[in-house]
Amino acid sequence: MTYLNDHLSETGNRVKKGYLSDVAAHFDGLAYVNKGFNGWTSGNIAGEINTLGLVKADIYTILLGTNDWWQGRPLGNLNDYIDDKGNNSVYGSFRIIINKIRQLNPKANILLITPPQRADFVYINDAKNNAYGSYKPKNGQKLSAFADAIDSIGQYEHIPVIDLYHYKKMGFAELINFKRLKDPGTGEYKNYKYPEAANIPFDPAKDKYPYPQEAINLTYDGLHPSDKGNQIIADRIIKIFRRYNLPMVYNAKADGSFQTEKSTSNE
Repeated sequence: MTYLNDHLSETGNRVKKGYLSDVAAHFDGLAYVNKGFNGWTSGNIAGEINTLGLVKADIYTILLGTNDWWQGRPLGNLNDYIDDKGNNSVYGSFRIIINKIRQLNPKANILLITPPQRADFVYINDAKNNAYGSYKPKNGQKLSAFADAIDSIGQYEHIPVIDLYHYKKMGFAELINFKRLKDPGTGEYKNYKYPEAANIPFDPAKDKYPYPQEAINLTYDGLHPSDKGNQIIADRIIKIFRRYNLPMVYNAKADGSFQTEKSTSNE
């Protein structure tokens, strides 16, 4: 979700702007370094934390968890985080990541973001790469438990958390408009919604891509945010960033430059 911000061609050019670019455009002089890695878990990040080229920054946002869930990583418990038990659970991975950030800048603001819900994912460039949605567990774990874990870390550390999983504007029904699949009885393509869509077979070798343009809503492929989805994520982040008293871009001038305003801490 973060990686694609700077690799828009990999969305089949369905996405015009990622959430990082949108956030940066709202604040005067704000630059971002994208350390999202395609398909990586929090465990991958934690395991490579000293080789990723992370730099000192004023603000760090962490959006992880959906790949941990799909790859069946053990969630662990809050004690794994508190006691710094290592990279054997998601809780332990987050401790390693946050430790590194605090090593780089003890005064940095950290913002945790939970993974949103996900419908059936089908990669636009290779339909054989697909996964069912968060409507059922993977490896005995619900995606909601990963969101709750990240929220519990935020509460323990007194770090703000943007909970996309439980955010009504990113509800499951809004992720896609439909999934276009072959009717098992007639062989004709029809538009199906969940839960019916979950019971209709999809053959990536023979069937058409199930998410045509008109199926796009908050995601363009069942998982990754569309422009609309990225806008919602960006808006949530911007609301938090305004607390940091950053100068905001709020009005474009005729010459293409921008006026700025100083945001206030109570917004």
